[in-house]
Amino acid sequence: MSKPFAPSCERNQGPILEVLQRHVGDSRRVLEVGSGTGQHAVHFAAAIPWLIWQCSDRADNLPGIALWLGEAALANTPAALELDVDGPWPDATFDTVFTANSLHIMGWPLVQAFFAGVGKALEEDGLLIVYGPFNYGGAFTSDSNRAFEQWLKDRDPASGIRDFEAVDALAREIGLVLVEDNAMPANNRCVVWQRSVRHAHDPELSDGS
Repeated sequence: MSKPFAPSCERNQGPILEVLQRHVGDSRRVLEVGSGTGQHAVHFAAAIPWLIWQCSDRADNLPGIALWLGEAALANTPAALELDVDGPWPDATFDTVFTANSLHIMGWPLVQAFFAGVGKALEEDGLLIVYGPFNYGGAFTSDSNRAFEQWLKDRDPASGIRDFEAVDALAREIGLVLVEDNAMPANNRCVVWQRSVRHAHDPELSDGS
């Protein structure tokens, strides 16, 4: 097979990298959920060589990711893990979890499963960084996002651009605090949350209450 290629990854990887470089200076292990083609992993791991960049995705995407990782031959990109958000998550923990263009592809129950998994995989003081489109106050931020929503719904009625407030509520349930909400090209956002140390050490707070 030939390497998969997503033009959007080429367009957005520069702006996303700028956000990552502001926040992951002290990080050592990143779990990327939904690595897709593997393009982001190669670009980011090459630019941030002190990070172990752990790809993961559903089984049918792993061969394409392996082609990208194999060609780049970077020391900090181990083989991708198979991960469905509503299935078993890695036993290891990570100080950063990253995902791009995934929440609007999943149905809402899978978005909830994603945050539950992050709650188990993320270390204290850990970061969650999410790239993609969001609605605010139930409203689209652009006509292009409105059209994109219709395209998503035609493809899968369970998918759709998520309301930021609902996603932030899921983040807060697992002890994450909003750090930055960055405007990005093409009406996307790059949102950074950080886990509260108090949440990580208080069992009464760690159950989602």
